[in-house]
Amino acid sequence: MFELLAQDRQSKARRGRLTTAHGAIETPAFMPVGTQGSVKAVSPRELRELKAQIILGNTYHLFVRPGLDVIKHFGRLHAFMNWDGPILTDSGGYQIFSLAKLRKITEEGVAFQNHVDGTAAFISPEIAMEIQATLGSDIAMVLDECPPWPCERDYAARSAEMTTRWAARCKNAPRQDRQLVFGIIQGATFEDLRKESAQAIVDLAFDGYAIGGVSVGEPEEEMMKAVESSEPFLPNDKPRYAMGLGTPPQLLELIARGMDMFDCVLPTRLARNGTAFTSLGTLNLKNAEFAMDKRPIEENCACPACAEFSRGYIRHLVKAEEILGLRLITLHNLHFYLDLMRQARDKIDNGTFDAFRRAFVSDYKDQRNLAT
Repeated sequence: MFELLAQDRQSKARRGRLTTAHGAIETPAFMPVGTQGSVKAVSPRELRELKAQIILGNTYHLFVRPGLDVIKHFGRLHAFMNWDGPILTDSGGYQIFSLAKLRKITEEGVAFQNHVDGTAAFISPEIAMEIQATLGSDIAMVLDECPPWPCERDYAARSAEMTTRWAARCKNAPRQDRQLVFGIIQGATFEDLRKESAQAIVDLAFDGYAIGGVSVGEPEEEMMKAVESSEPFLPNDKPRYAMGLGTPPQLLELIARGMDMFDCVLPTRLARNGTAFTSLGTLNLKNAEFAMDKRPIEENCACPACAEFSRGYIRHLVKAEEILGLRLITLHNLHFYLDLMRQARDKIDNGTFDAFRRAFVSDYKDQRNLAT
């Protein structure tokens, strides 16, 4: 299922290959976020052209809308959205705790009112796995509780312990044929809780392991510590997924800390605000300074936007509220993230990752905390 192909000598960066029912994923890998069965503003054909290997769908959102009966009618999620590559589905735990109204958490699961129409619903670990089996995703995530930041140590401890008990129930639940299941490590910003959670989740022997409860508002230093506290207890022969992260420098720093897989809404979300990623930081293409700029978003970029259009034209589209402008920036940003992972894989293979990481992070000028 997971093959470790290379290890960086100067860091914990890893090069691997994860085989799923719908194809192999070369790691490190970035997963474009298709929360509701669609990566915003981008078609599956375009994702394939961008060389996306795997995308992420969300159990909570798809459960609420369009509902499982609709997706089942069309032959599960791959057929419904016309994507023939691997799909990872988040369990929906984070969305239940951040979006749902009037939620009540018990040992059995979570009762809540959904964010669309307020309809009462209930998701238990078993139901979360049943939903993901119906969706037919290649990788299913266990149901977890994602504590907020900041939170009291006692709350974080109780939450991590319940996440472990829920994980055991998910492990024993039926799954789709050849569906992989990843456990999730919690523990907030407490090093000892992260260690305990990692050890307990690993003892359950999942197909892969995710570090959850990061990028929930905590400082970047705390985010890195949460990963560093968990990583030593993860097996080398299983994939590692840092959930919901992050900016380009953060991704390279997390690769250096032994992480293999990532997802983040930043490439598409910031594109819809007119912001483009480059190797030197972000560009706000709404700014007047780009009105007469004939250069592409980034020199030597092979994305569709940079191959054909200037910064000045894209700025005009954004200011005129033409949908094409936001689509072009979205395509560029996704290409940038996916190509950054390709470069990381190449550098690990040829033994130059650490120098590449240091140079990239040093050159990246944007100092805003874009992950919050």
